[in-house]
Amino acid sequence: MSAHREKIVGLLGGMGPEATIDIYQKITEYTFAEKDEDHLRIIIDSNPKMPSRQDAILLGTENPGPAMAQTARNLERAGADVIIICANTAHYYYDYVNDAVGIKVLHIIEETVNNLIESNINKVGVLATMGAMKTGIFQKSLDKQNLNIVLLPDDLQKNVHEAIFSFKYHGKNTENVKKIKDAADSLVKSGAEAVIMGCTEIPIILSEVKTEVPLIDPNEIIAKQVVKIAKYK
Repeated sequence: MSAHREKIVGLLGGMGPEATIDIYQKITEYTFAEKDEDHLRIIIDSNPKMPSRQDAILLGTENPGPAMAQTARNLERAGADVIIICANTAHYYYDYVNDAVGIKVLHIIEETVNNLIESNINKVGVLATMGAMKTGIFQKSLDKQNLNIVLLPDDLQKNVHEAIFSFKYHGKNTENVKKIKDAADSLVKSGAEAVIMGCTEIPIILSEVKTEVPLIDPNEIIAKQVVKIAKYK
């Protein structure tokens, strides 16, 4: 039996750059390494020049799928064996990426929902952009596993969206932390037994915040999963 060949990980990033850094950092943290050579080889294409996913979904502007597919092909040509799309909302265009390459493309939302099954959680709240919520990408993945989604009222959903983009452009501040925290508290009051931080910037915004239920970090789940796949599968 041949020895397992460690896989090379490709990060399809730039949507936004902070989220890409966060996933890269978490992959490094979750890799058991006694020396540099024990870490995974990671190829990053951080391409913030791709068309806006939000504008494409909400306003009907240019479809980012082809640009994402091209970036995925770049990663495959560079030697990646497995790809992570470093953004939740961008998973609306997952099929463009998956169809463009002959290597495995992980699905951050499905991996996150699969992880919830092991925790006996039934009602799940989601903090995400308006674009992500409009597409139903979380609802579909939760439905597949017979889990119920708890939604925010429109005003709080708008606050979450504004807070995410405030963070993207201006960094973390008291106002955007408060908006996200208030939304999380509302989901808990509405019966959520866990809250998915469904935009890759939210774990950074809420890094020092405590809530009454578990906050599920998709970045953490996908980082642990890719280490498992790259090292052992």
